[in-house]
Amino acid sequence: MNNLIVGLGNIGDEYADTRHNIGFRVLDALAGASNAVFSDRRYGFITEVKVKNQNLILLKPSTYMNLSGNAVRYWLREKKIEPSRLLIVVDDIALPFGALRMKASGSEGGHNGLRSITQQLCTQQYARLRFGIGGDFPRGAQIDYVLSPFTADEETILKERIPVAVEAVKSFALQGIDRTMNQFNGK
Repeated sequence: MNNLIVGLGNIGDEYADTRHNIGFRVLDALAGASNAVFSDRRYGFITEVKVKNQNLILLKPSTYMNLSGNAVRYWLREKKIEPSRLLIVVDDIALPFGALRMKASGSEGGHNGLRSITQQLCTQQYARLRFGIGGDFPRGAQIDYVLSPFTADEETILKERIPVAVEAVKSFALQGIDRTMNQFNGK
């Protein structure tokens, strides 16, 4: 069965190691574990990996964050995937750094990438794996914060947390959203 796993981020070297690109980094880790290589396709970079009986189509949109919905809508249609088999991996400033929260649906929480996806799909009924990037920034400095690189200490923690996020993605494909939420939320 096909699953569309979308990691949100911004393309370009200037964004590569920023907090906003944690979705790209989780997908890079998942692809790397299977020696899968992304190819530049319409609206994004695509690769596929197998996890037992599940096919995971990994998408890193090339549309920039604010237009991520265009890529998601296109690849859902192109690969004939039901929205119930869609998972968005996204950064979240409302969660403590490194915390993971799987949700079956919900609001965009002020995230422009999620807002674009909701607008293009005309629903909030899609799964998302929120990866906490913390919110340690002064009022009015959110954009600078999410577009800043991780600190050396944070990078050390990411080496432990990104593999956990990869396992949550695999669990979503193999066990579904409810069991994955029970297993990974709060850990």
